[in-house]
Amino acid sequence: MEFPTSKGLHILLTLETELEDLLLDSNGFLQYIKTILKGKEVEIVGITNHIFENQSFTSAVCLKESHLCIHTWPEFKQLTFDVFLCNYTQDNTGKVEIIADEVIRYFKAKTLQKHTIYR
Repeated sequence: MEFPTSKGLHILLTLETELEDLLLDSNGFLQYIKTILKGKEVEIVGITNHIFENQSFTSAVCLKESHLCIHTWPEFKQLTFDVFLCNYTQDNTGKVEIIADEVIRYFKAKTLQKHTIYR
């Protein structure tokens, strides 16, 4: 078996959106994420979710291949999102890029910051 040279791609985003209702809907976001992950050949091993007093939320999806996390700030119309998939048996770089792009589309967001880190 030949292993990829990179251990994986980690994308970190700071996004801004006018759709405040999405920044308050952790259940809707988690349903969306589960749907897009189904077609990516990744395995969810756990999900944790915390809703704050103002209905903003922090959610983490632990994957066999690594993780994704979101934190929302409706008072600033912003969120942060990060996704990392390890390249243990296959190159998951494209999947990470697609997941990040799909989250930007979901929130109809403007990208304030994007960092790509090859581990």
